[in-house]
Amino acid sequence: MTKKLWFQVGVGILLAILIIKYFMEISFIFAPVIIIIKAIILPLLLGGVLYYMTEPIQRFLEDRNIPRWGSILFILVGLVVVLGIFISIIGPQVTKQVNNLVDNAPTLARDFDVIKDKLLRQKEDLPENLQKSIDSAADSLQTIAVNFSKWIVQFLQSFFQAIFLLVLVPFFFIFMLKDHEKFAPLIYNFFSGERRDWVKKTLSDIDNVLRSYIQGQFLISAILAALIFIGYLILGLQYALLLAIFALFMNLVPFIGPWIAVAPALIIAYMDSPKLVIGVAIVTLVAQQIDSNLITPNVMGKSLDIHPLTVITIILAAGNIAGFVGIIVGVPVYAVGKVIVRNIYEQRRKIKHAATKNVSG
Repeated sequence: MTKKLWFQVGVGILLAILIIKYFMEISFIFAPVIIIIKAIILPLLLGGVLYYMTEPIQRFLEDRNIPRWGSILFILVGLVVVLGIFISIIGPQVTKQVNNLVDNAPTLARDFDVIKDKLLRQKEDLPENLQKSIDSAADSLQTIAVNFSKWIVQFLQSFFQAIFLLVLVPFFFIFMLKDHEKFAPLIYNFFSGERRDWVKKTLSDIDNVLRSYIQGQFLISAILAALIFIGYLILGLQYALLLAIFALFMNLVPFIGPWIAVAPALIIAYMDSPKLVIGVAIVTLVAQQIDSNLITPNVMGKSLDIHPLTVITIILAAGNIAGFVGIIVGVPVYAVGKVIVRNIYEQRRKIKHAATKNVSG
């Protein structure tokens, strides 16, 4: 029985639970280490994202015999130039729309209360069962809104706390560009034989998954934000640029991000003209269909192969565990874990097949 896979998995889960339990009981011993990890985790993540976003440029340059230092310098100068152009072009428009939004905030709040009261009055004319369904849906939406607000606050707190540590981002970024080929050998060189080959393959698969996810998700978000911005401009929707920028960041959250991004656009459209809501809904639907049928299949392909229901479950669980940061990193962490588990399964099957072949031979 001890050789059965289900028994070994069960024992492994029990051991993991015991390790976590006893670790939590003596966690105060590791408090300094946890503080250090929390201090560097955000700069490390941002440096890693920048690396995966610019690695294709570095590879392109070095394939044309440009030295490593030259490719790094080109990327750094290019990032500064792009950021400067972006700020000079987008900055004034964003500032103008933010000021308009702040000035109109009291009016928007009053309009929103009027809409809410109107909907509540109309609800009383509906059948009792439908009223209960609406109340239940409203409670669910309120819970989601409260949790999302908490996630946003946690994210902003972490962000402002990390502002002082952002000087580490260029350090991690440059270090990754300079020595990224050395990271994997530092790990798999501790092993030998077939185990070394397995660790090497697993690290390579993890690298490919992270590269595909980060590059693909940012590209998809940028394309969707551009489509939404163009659509909102055609409709004449207020704060089109702000809403598109909000959509750019929300689209980084897989599956549910685009639906979160459209919520403020629908509210602003309804306060301006109820007919405009139909236009915003059409723009969103067209953008989502283009994304689902053209952009995502060609950008992501089958690199992740995660079912949408699994994505929703991961996002909800990660949000409850680690807040807004958990929502962002939940899917790639799951993808990495899936790669590791799949490689373990393939290795076990390979060993079992070899053992069976030797016995039959």
